[in-house]
Amino acid sequence: MGTTTVTESTRMTGMLAMYDLQTPFFNSALDGISDEDAHNRLNTKANHIAWLAGTLVQQRFDMAGLLGDTVYKQAADDLFKNNQGIKDGVTYPSLESFKKDWAHISPIARAVLVKVSDEKLDSIFEMPGMSFPYFDLLTFTSYREANCIGQIALYRRLLGYEGMKYM
Repeated sequence: MGTTTVTESTRMTGMLAMYDLQTPFFNSALDGISDEDAHNRLNTKANHIAWLAGTLVQQRFDMAGLLGDTVYKQAADDLFKNNQGIKDGVTYPSLESFKKDWAHISPIARAVLVKVSDEKLDSIFEMPGMSFPYFDLLTFTSYREANCIGQIALYRRLLGYEGMKYM
């Protein structure tokens, strides 16, 4: 925490600060959780840790591809592409696999975020049934990332692990 990066758009400064904060939180939230526990839905229909981790990784890969000029894919792309929901009866990849992909895409996505221009932020992102400025998409992406990391942190406690460390 505490480094400042000059961004193409001043609107990205705060968002980049959140990105930099959340990048290590992903690993902290997953630290020490077994792959067996990562699939435990606690007898609910809630998304389990493995799905939450995979969808966060997918979100960063998708964001980098959407804003950059290269298509990036995580190892588990087939399970998460096109915003797929959780699948019953599927064993998701290991948390180590997600951590590896997170470590790979995070600096790439960060570099893309630094270079996002005001013109791009004001342009319209379109998907079936919706359209909104890219700035709104990135704001939601940042919110969702924090939300999912928070869900994993709660799962840690519910599964009997010690609380997430922030440093």
